[in-house]
Parts: sequence; structure tokens; C-alpha cells
Amino acid sequence: MSGASRVRSMNAADSEARPVLGLAGNKALRSPGSRKSVSKPTRKAVKSKEEDKNGDQPSPSLHSFDVPSILRRQESLYSNLSLSASCSSDASTDSFHSSASTGRIYRMSSTSSRRKQLASKSKRIVSDDISDSSIDGLQSKKRCSWVTPNTDPSYADFHDEEWGVPVHDDKKLFELLVLCGALAELSWPSILCKRHIFREVFADFDPIVVAKLNEKKILAPGSTACSLLSELKLRAIIENARQMSKVIDEFGSFDKYIWSFVNNKPIVSGFRYPRQVPVKTAKADLISKDLIRRGFRGVGPTVVYSFMQVSGITNDHLISCFRFHDCVESAEAKEKDSNKDETEATKVDEAIEAEICRSIDDLSFSSE
Repeated sequence: MSGASRVRSMNAADSEARPVLGLAGNKALRSPGSRKSVSKPTRKAVKSKEEDKNGDQPSPSLHSFDVPSILRRQESLYSNLSLSASCSSDASTDSFHSSASTGRIYRMSSTSSRRKQLASKSKRIVSDDISDSSIDGLQSKKRCSWVTPNTDPSYADFHDEEWGVPVHDDKKLFELLVLCGALAELSWPSILCKRHIFREVFADFDPIVVAKLNEKKILAPGSTACSLLSELKLRAIIENARQMSKVIDEFGSFDKYIWSFVNNKPIVSGFRYPRQVPVKTAKADLISKDLIRRGFRGVGPTVVYSFMQVSGITNDHLISCFRFHDCVESAEAKEKDSNKDETEATKVDEAIEAEICRSIDDLSFSSE
């Protein structure tokens, strides 16, 4: 019974010690724990061999420690390992091909190659984006900082074409005054989207025609005008048209009246940063008080300063904006044109006076 039990224990030790009897490659596959557990029985086997040489009686466990059986076990172990390795490689290749057919890759080598491809692709995309953005940045014009790429296109066009350009037409001035007054209830993008409706309702902003409009029709429930602004603002527009017609009768045009506050020359602010642009100024406060004195409504200093910015009475484009110099040049061109008109008008007046003097002289000579 004791011999049989020792044989079973030795077989268990042999099953644990199988990798020790293999080649150096098999030893590398063992974990450190297995090395410590296997090293003890081998030392006992060496001691038992030394005892055989000395002539001592061997222990019953040494009779079961047969070298040919160990070699057979080693060969079977090698065959099993080679078979499992080949099976695992075949399975891995099969799984790789099957997964590759579905478009999903799970192998480490394939994932690494895919990562390299993605990295190179991302580098190409980034470089392409940078080149495209740099080209767009070079081609795009620099605007005021409050006009961003996300700005409504209508507002961007309004900035590029109208905002800050000197205006001298009475209809255009009245339109801009009405739109600036609407800023109390609407924003610039929404106002510009409804601009054609404003023009239809208010007769293309002719102040003389608007002054004669019937308030009951405009303020009737469900009318087009009521969908634009509140009743208070609509009444203010009609009243401002009436007062503007009076100013036109007094000064000859609203243009002469409003530009007289700045001596017919736009104020060039030359701001570098948007924080420098004010909401109102002393000049706007002065104009606002005079308009209110004349009976205008809804023309506070803030509204008046917005009107001055839009109509080009003041040039508040940042100096980094491409429209800054354009507005300055347009103001200078209009000033030259006005000077030419004044000189031509003076020449005509002088010619008329000369003709009158000649006719008077002729009459006096003929009477004599």
C-alpha cells in the first residue's frame, strides 16, 4: 500500500516536472512558480543516484522513476505541444480570414497595422485641413470682430456693403432711422430678413408718403405691419415721417440737417479693439435731444448712435477691417463730388449775376 501510494505521488510530481525535462525552449514557457516546485524532486533523484553508487538500498520511489517512460512522456508532450501550436495557428489564421471578410480585425498584428494606417490617414487629414484653412484664411477678408463665420449671411453682407458707408439720400436715411429704432424689439439679422416687408408696408420709406398713411389700416389686427413691430413702434414711425417732412421743408433735405451736426464730414473713430466702440456718445446725445425737441419718437442716444454708425456719420469699423479704408475713401470721394457740385453751382450763380448785370447795363444805356 505504501509503495502504491508513493508511485501515485511520484506520478503527480512527474506531471508537474514534465517541462523541466524538455529543452531550453520549454523552460522559457514555464512560470517562475513551476520552477520552484519542480526543482525539489530532481534534487531527490540526483541523491538517489548517488546512493545507488555508494551501494545503499534505493527507496521504493526510485523504482518507479524510469528513464524510458520519462522519454516517452517527453515525446508525447512535444507532439501535443506542436499539435496544439499548429491548431492554434490554424485557428487564428481561420479566424483572421473570417473576420477580415466581415471587415472586423481582432488580431494584434492587424490592429497594429490598422492603427498605423489610421495614424497616417489622420496625419494626411490634419495636414490637408491645415493647408485648406490657411488658404481660406489668406483668401478671406478680415472683418470687424463681431462678424464671425457663424454670423448670418445677410448681416455679413450688410456689414460688407452698407454699414458705415456715408448716406445722403433722404429715403435711405429715413429707412435706416426706422430700422435702428426697431433694434429695441428685434436683432439686425431678423430685421434684415424682414427688410422687404418693411419696404412694402412703408412705401419704400418715402417720408412724405408714410406721413400720409392711415394709422387705422396699419394698426388693424392681423395686418402685415402688426407682425413686424409693436403698435407703439408703428405709431412712432408714422410720427417720425411727419416730423421729417417738416425738417425737409425747413432745411431743404433731411440730409443737410443731420450732416450739419458733424460739419458734413464723417467722424473716423479708428478703433483697434471692439471694446473701444461705445454704445452712445456726446454727439449722439446732442442729436437725440434736438430730434426729440422737434417731435421725433423713439430716438434715444443709443438709437441715434446706431443710426450714425449705419449711415456713415461715424466710421466705427475697426482699423483691421477691410471696410474701414473703403468707407474712408467713399467719404472722401463724396466730399470731392460735393465740392465739385458747389463750385459748379457757384460758377452758375456767378454767370447768372453777370448776365443780370449786363442786362441792367444795357437797359440803362438804351434809356439814355
